[in-house]
Amino acid sequence: MNENTEVVVIGGGYAGVMAANRLTQRADVAVTLINPRPDFVERIRLHQLVGGTDDAVVDYREVLDDDVRLVVDTVTRIDVDRRSVDLASGGTIGYDYLIYAVGSGSADPSVPGAAEFAYPIATFEDAARLRPVLDAAPAMAPVTVVGAGPTGIETAAELAEAGRAVTLVCGGVLGPYLHPRGRRSITKRLTRLGVTVLNGPDTKVTEVNRDAVRLSGGRELPSEVTIWTAGFSVPDLAARSGLSTDTLGRLLTDETLTSVDDVRIVAAGDSAAPSDLPARMSCQAAMPLGARAADTVLSRIAGEEPSTLNQVFVGQCISLGRGAGMVQFAHKNDVALWFHIGGRPGAKLKEFVCKLTVKGLADEAGKPGSYNQHNVSGGGIREQLLQARRDTAPVTAGQAG
Repeated sequence: MNENTEVVVIGGGYAGVMAANRLTQRADVAVTLINPRPDFVERIRLHQLVGGTDDAVVDYREVLDDDVRLVVDTVTRIDVDRRSVDLASGGTIGYDYLIYAVGSGSADPSVPGAAEFAYPIATFEDAARLRPVLDAAPAMAPVTVVGAGPTGIETAAELAEAGRAVTLVCGGVLGPYLHPRGRRSITKRLTRLGVTVLNGPDTKVTEVNRDAVRLSGGRELPSEVTIWTAGFSVPDLAARSGLSTDTLGRLLTDETLTSVDDVRIVAAGDSAAPSDLPARMSCQAAMPLGARAADTVLSRIAGEEPSTLNQVFVGQCISLGRGAGMVQFAHKNDVALWFHIGGRPGAKLKEFVCKLTVKGLADEAGKPGSYNQHNVSGGGIREQLLQARRDTAPVTAGQAG
């Protein structure tokens, strides 16, 4: 009688849930998903949690296959030699294959005072801590949002629409990813909402105090609540476990998402660095990466050669309060196009995408193997990028010999 193949998935976000669901295609695969929270977090709605318009959580029963065993705990170490993971609760769980999908969180800010006086928003716990702080602040107390990526823009707009006096400090360009046309559209909406947008070279934050923010140009802004959205980090679990990582701490893999150290370990989502050329951190990348990671494991179980990564992007969706939004379309290689949809249609499309994301996970749970976005042709763009890197890599003495 054949024994089941035990697969452990660490992390129950977009990548981890997609991978866990997809693995249930085989009846002889036993899947365990380990996650520190009992509910699925809609990370793309955390700005709404802060603004009080959504709780940003979904019951795992709505998105996770019934055959997946959910363990609510935190992995403290991966024992590669024993093929097991240690849990914060004191237990251990063994595996035949491991999918590493621990996600990302807020970067530890090096700016003086930021770690003490600014509030991050990158995780559910971060957003949950910030919400009562805002509720306790006077209605017109100055709120400063630091960072002008999607999270900073969405948070500033959400709070301004609720009547808050918000200043968005860009530290450079507003929405660096965006095409200039899309950037102008967002600037107009933020202005209508009453957001003060500070951008340019003199807007880098140099210090955060309890009630003020100082900028590189010498300006000091009063700030009752300072929200930090600049930068992301990843958990150091892989590095602590002796696995190879990139400079940010993402697990280094080949193009099948297999760890460069161990064929039994596969990565997905924000914590994966395939060929040291990781995709942009986003749920748009996480779900296809989760599907690819699961397919790699299933291929190895079947004794087949796994397919390689073929990541494709379509753009970036940004909420601008509940009444407007902006969808920036892009080339497949994630370079922004001139075309975007803004205003009320943009808000409706963004909301549709948010709901479609959860539906995609639920559909994969109901019919494992049905998701196919990771198989959409990228036209060889990634291979071109890898080849360009190989062509420009310095020749070592050994290679020259």
